[in-house]
Amino acid sequence: MTQRANDELRNLTFELGFQKHPKGSVLIGFGNTRVLCSASVQPGAPRWKEAQDLPGGWVTSEYNMLPGSTDTRKSRPSGGRVDSRSVEIQRLIGRSLRSVVDMDAIGPNSIYVDCDVIDADGGTRCASITGGAVALYEALKALKEEGMIETIPMSEMVAAVSVGIKDGEIFLDLDYALDSTTDVDMNIVMTESGKLVEVQGTAEEQAFTRDQLNEMLDLAEKGIKEIIAAQKKALGI
Repeated sequence: MTQRANDELRNLTFELGFQKHPKGSVLIGFGNTRVLCSASVQPGAPRWKEAQDLPGGWVTSEYNMLPGSTDTRKSRPSGGRVDSRSVEIQRLIGRSLRSVVDMDAIGPNSIYVDCDVIDADGGTRCASITGGAVALYEALKALKEEGMIETIPMSEMVAAVSVGIKDGEIFLDLDYALDSTTDVDMNIVMTESGKLVEVQGTAEEQAFTRDQLNEMLDLAEKGIKEIIAAQKKALGI
C-alpha cells in the first residue's frame, strides 16, 4: 500500500456517462471508495412548490449504500424506510448542490441526484457531493442542449473532502482505516469560489483548538481546489 503524504488526496477518478438513461451520470472514485452518481430529470416542480405558487424547480438527492459496499453485507431499506444516517447524508448532498444552482433558471423541473455507494472506504458523503455535482452539471448541460433551459444555471462547482487529526497531525481525505482512528473527524463542503457550504466536525477523543480548526479548514480548501480542478477537467470546462 502506498503511503500518502498528510496533505495528499487519494487517487481521484471520474467515469462520465456511466449509465445510459439519466441525463447525467458518473462513477466517482476516491481511492477505494466508489460511488455511482446519477442525475434524473422529471418535469414539474415539487408539489410543495406548486402549492405555494413558487417559481422554478428543485434539486434533491437520495443516498444509499449497496449491500456489498462494506465487508459485511448491508441490508436494503425495507418498506421504503431509510436509516437516519442516510437521511442526514442525502439532505447534506441536496443542500450542497442547491448552493450553486439557480432554482428559477432550471424551470419547472425536478432533478433527482441519486448517490449509490458501490464500495465504501471512508468519505462516501464527500464522494457523493463531488460526484453529484458532476452528474448534475451534465444533466443541466443536456437540458440546455435540448432547448429546455436557456443556460446552464450552475454558477460554480462544489465539492467536499474530509480532514482529521490523529496524534497531533492533520490529515487530508481520510480513508476508513484513518477515519476510524482519528481524534478529530471533519467534513468540509466548499464552492469553487472558496465559500463554505457546510462544516461538520467532531472531537472523538481529544478536543481541538481554534488554531487546529483553521489548519484543518486551510488543508480542506487546498484539497477542494484540487478536486474542483479534477471535476472541471473531467467535464471539459
